[in-house]
Amino acid sequence: MFDKLRNDDDRGQVGIGTLIVFIAMVLVAAIAAGVLINTAGFLQSSAEETGQQSSDQVTNRLEVVNTVGTSIDSENSEVDTVEVTVKKAPGAANIDIGSTIAQWVDSSGSYDLTVDESAASTSDNDNYGVSEVQDDDTSISSSQVLNDPSDRATLTFNVRDIHGESADSTDAAGLGEGATATIRLNTQSGGTTTVRLVVPETLSGNSAVTL
Repeated sequence: MFDKLRNDDDRGQVGIGTLIVFIAMVLVAAIAAGVLINTAGFLQSSAEETGQQSSDQVTNRLEVVNTVGTSIDSENSEVDTVEVTVKKAPGAANIDIGSTIAQWVDSSGSYDLTVDESAASTSDNDNYGVSEVQDDDTSISSSQVLNDPSDRATLTFNVRDIHGESADSTDAAGLGEGATATIRLNTQSGGTTTVRLVVPETLSGNSAVTL
């Protein structure tokens, strides 16, 4: 009975509007996806870098082989020199001892020490010495770097110099009988090794003692 009225012009306008909205939605989605991808990539890079740094702090550190007290002052019953032999920890990369900070802590205070490049066996109040024990490719003697698991280096701490006392001073300046001290070795990667030194209760008759 009734003829259905059709307006083709109206239908065309609705289709164009829908298409514009659809295109806008696609563009917004594409921009949002790009932002999310860039953010995810940045977060992944940051996470990888943080993970590597954390791993380096655990693995790239020194391992202590032995600690010895030498230059024993029999008159004052003191250890004047401490020698710490070290090697690379298992799984560690090359260790640059020249960039390693040593913190010496005892009853007299705390002292931050760096490597004295001009002295192998002695140190002053701001430095400690480095000498090679085993070094097949001269990496220790030439650049103070442990680059092989078999490398061994001795770190020498002159206790009198660290305490600011001259070698000919008659005042007590070394580590006395039963005294304790702590050395923290912090490598360039942030790996930390703690060395606990305990002087024997008696030093009489000894030229060197194990600490």
